[in-house]
Amino acid sequence: MTVEEFEEFYAQTVTRLTGQLYVMVGDLHEAQDVVQEAFVRGWSRRRQLDWDGRPEAWIRTVAWRLAVSRWRFRRRTADAWRHRGVPPPVEGPDPEQVVLVEALRELPAQQRRTLALHYLCDLTVEQIARETGLSASTVKTHLVRGRSALARRLHDPRIEEVPGA
Repeated sequence: MTVEEFEEFYAQTVTRLTGQLYVMVGDLHEAQDVVQEAFVRGWSRRRQLDWDGRPEAWIRTVAWRLAVSRWRFRRRTADAWRHRGVPPPVEGPDPEQVVLVEALRELPAQQRRTLALHYLCDLTVEQIARETGLSASTVKTHLVRGRSALARRLHDPRIEEVPGA
C-alpha cells in the first residue's frame, strides 16, 4: 500500500472504525485512542496491509487488542491497589519548597538544568559538561549565575540585615 493509498484508506475508514470500536468498548475517547494507535502501527506496516485485501480488519483487530490490553492493565493496577490498601496520606509541600520551585521556574532553562544536575544528581562540573555538551567553563558560569539569581529571588524581606553585624 502506497502512502497515498494509506491516506485514502485512513480518510475512508477512520470514522467507521472509531464507531465500531466505540460500540465494542463503550467509551468514545478510548475508541478514538485505540483506533489512532492502530493506524499508527498500520502506517509502519502499510506495505504489508494488502494481506487478503483486508486492511480494515487488521486495523480493527489491532485496535481491539489495544483496548483489551489497556483494560487488563487498569484491572491489574486496581487489583494491586486493592491488595495494597489505601495509600497513606501525603502531606503537602512546605511553603519553602513552593517558593524554591517558583524561583527555579523563573531561571533560564539551561541554568535550571545545570543546577539540578549539580545539586540534585550530584554531578561534577565535568560530568555535567559531558552530559549537556557544554564546556566546563560554561557549566561553571551557569552555576554561578543560577545560584546568584536564586539568592536574589529567595531573599526573605522579613529578615533585615543588621548593619555592622
